[in-house]
Amino acid sequence: MSIQRAFAHALLAPDMTCPEGVFSSNGADPASRFAVYRNNVHSSLIDGLAAAYPVVRRLVGDEFFHAMAGLYVQAHPPTSPLICEYGSSLADFIQVFEPASSVPYLADIARLERLRVRAYHAADRQVLDQPSVLKQLQSAEQLGHLRVQLHPSLATLNSHYAIVAIWAAHQVEDAIATFNPRYAQGALVLRQGMAVKVFAIDSGSVTFINSLKRGAGLEVAVANALENSDEFDLHQCLTLLISHDAITHLHLEQKVSP
Repeated sequence: MSIQRAFAHALLAPDMTCPEGVFSSNGADPASRFAVYRNNVHSSLIDGLAAAYPVVRRLVGDEFFHAMAGLYVQAHPPTSPLICEYGSSLADFIQVFEPASSVPYLADIARLERLRVRAYHAADRQVLDQPSVLKQLQSAEQLGHLRVQLHPSLATLNSHYAIVAIWAAHQVEDAIATFNPRYAQGALVLRQGMAVKVFAIDSGSVTFINSLKRGAGLEVAVANALENSDEFDLHQCLTLLISHDAITHLHLEQKVSP
């Protein structure tokens, strides 16, 4: 193992000694200098996770979160130099982390918060203004075959728990939650301008939006949504997307010649 790989490996293994070959240019003890550097690296990664997952941290408390994050850092070292990309697998880690099992919705809250980070850093796209979208929808001769392209920041999440209500309740200090967290709720995350927004949506809307993202035409997307939930409201879902600048392009499906 090269000294670089040994150095990187030891940084995330608190029980390992300072790698051989490491020295200090000013004559100080390399082991003590390495310990300080390792502590700084750990602290920076944990602080980065705390910044990306503020509601997860509030749900379990600072002490529990830092202990859990410390174990995550050891098991999942960074693979990118961008700190905003670190922690993308924390939700899966929480899902099987036994000490967190008393908060059954914690992993889904982490998934929601990760979608918010991704939405903030997603590529920008020119969006269609609301009058343009409405005009094209009203004038389309084959409305069912219309394809809707959505903003890159947009993502959805289905949960067995009231994740949007839980997340929203923790946006204000000392807020008192008066809802039952044990009811299924879908989430829509998108960036409008520079603001990342979160909306509660039904499972049919999740299916509809996901179908559009996969390239389905309106007719197919609606059929998929109604198959999932007969209470799906197309007008309500489209109004949500249009009013929050989520549509970047509308076009008819291209017919393939035989």
